[in-house]
Amino acid sequence: MPDLKISAAEMVAAARDRITEIETPDLIEMANDPSVAIVDIRDIRERQKLGIIPNSYHAPRGMLEFWVDPKSVYFKDFFGQDKKFVFHCASGWRSALTVATLQDMGFQAAHLKEGFSSWKEQGGPVSFPPPRSPKKKPENTAKS
Repeated sequence: MPDLKISAAEMVAAARDRITEIETPDLIEMANDPSVAIVDIRDIRERQKLGIIPNSYHAPRGMLEFWVDPKSVYFKDFFGQDKKFVFHCASGWRSALTVATLQDMGFQAAHLKEGFSSWKEQGGPVSFPPPRSPKKKPENTAKS
């Protein structure tokens, strides 16, 4: 096992020391504010299984740096809006690291401190995305 210079837990703690964290009751109150954009960075399977914050925008964590960068070919207009962006994951760890990275890029955002699990526990509204359609298998066109 390699000896790491910093643990994941230490990285999350360092990120939390320098970013804006929003408590669950506060985000529940802000959820219908048109000047707030809630961004869900969880995996699509988490969203299907556990539900989503209604009207949240899904942005996979692995693409965020590219989606927020106006100079990137992957830039999404959604991130060019003049809104308060609040990112969330399941427990607040991934979103803390994400917001710290985006802040380093110059993109201002906050995150839901305790994540979607806290949102559900504290009575935040939850909906479910439409089911994913199964991938079609290509027909075998080879001749015998």
